[in-house]
Amino acid sequence: MEKLTFLGIGPKIGRIAIPYLAIAVTLGILYPGVFSFGHAVRLPFMVAGTVLIVVALIYYFSTLRLMLPGIKENRLVTGGAYRICRNPLYSALILFLFPGLALASNSWIILTASVVAYVVFRIVIHEEEEQLERIFGDEYREYMKRTPRFFPKIL
Repeated sequence: MEKLTFLGIGPKIGRIAIPYLAIAVTLGILYPGVFSFGHAVRLPFMVAGTVLIVVALIYYFSTLRLMLPGIKENRLVTGGAYRICRNPLYSALILFLFPGLALASNSWIILTASVVAYVVFRIVIHEEEEQLERIFGDEYREYMKRTPRFFPKIL
């Protein structure tokens, strides 16, 4: 029987998104006049960015707490954050953490790392979905029908 893996497609996204993010952060630091949102929005963006970072970390680690027992027991996790999104770990980073870093550091170029990471996610997510479909079959197919892939369903 095929077993679940902890990392999934994370390393494939990270191989591109993390170096891109590092370059974006470096450019933002070296050329703040070019890549900042502007001085007038610095404080409100810093506050908003900090809030997004906190939300991202809470969302990420609460999801991780749900996922780890599921991997250990080789069972499909569909509760908690997995009820509103099939990939809450990736969405926590791409939708909340990267934008939070961009706002907190007042650097729009960092925000582009979300776009890069999302594009890579879209290209490689099928690998993880195919694995879950092989392991869980109809249970996963039903879960796919009722739960969005990436953008959390709020209602």
